Amino acid sequence: MMRFYELRAPRESKYTGTLSARHKWGGLPGLRCPECGATWAGGMTAYPGVDLSTLPERGEYEKPRAEPFDEFVRLREWVRPLVPAGAPLLPGTTFGPLVGTATGTFSPLFFYYFEMPLVHREALERLQVEGVRGLSGFRTELRFRQKNHPELLELEVLPHGRLHPACTPPERPPPCPRCGRDAFRFPEDPILDASSLPAHTDLFRLSDFETIFIATEPFVEAVRHLGLDEADFREVPVR
Repeated sequence: MMRFYELRAPRESKYTGTLSARHKWGGLPGLRCPECGATWAGGMTAYPGVDLSTLPERGEYEKPRAEPFDEFVRLREWVRPLVPAGAPLLPGTTFGPLVGTATGTFSPLFFYYFEMPLVHREALERLQVEGVRGLSGFRTELRFRQKNHPELLELEVLPHGRLHPACTPPERPPPCPRCGRDAFRFPEDPILDASSLPAHTDLFRLSDFETIFIATEPFVEAVRHLGLDEADFREVPVR
């Protein structure tokens, strides 16, 4: 059976990289749900390859805010044809290349900002040569304050797979039937639901926790073989 690992930023790092950046076209607003009463924006997935320049309504995505449910749905459906087929579009999902400033040094796999995972172009190409599947990197529009710096690409890491019910609280309330909000904390001892895991990619986010990156055994082996430092892995059991 394939083994899976949570990919985490190390607690200590020799790198000093920091970002002040956002996605070029903004994103979906938060929503105010009439069913559960929550106002929320939980989408951490970005689609850096999405270009809204030809969308007449693109200005409606620029300002972060919360909207009533029906207005959120209207804005979501305008961009749905532009994202990968079947990709989720939660409140707060962002679009376009990363724009802003970068300072300091960056590890080959830079996962300190879970909403904008970065990779050196050379590291991405080496992982692809090693046979790692499903990695898509997009050019950023980051400005560096130092002359010598790597070319940083943003990885588009899509949500797939879910936690197994055995690791979630027995008293966990069901998701809101209207907006889908599912409010519970990530468990200390997670278990992955084997039936939900993808077979076409070696790196993905969890569908029910978009801040959690999951890597397959081939991904972990490739990272270690190539000596790509600053990647911390914790094996997660599957059931």
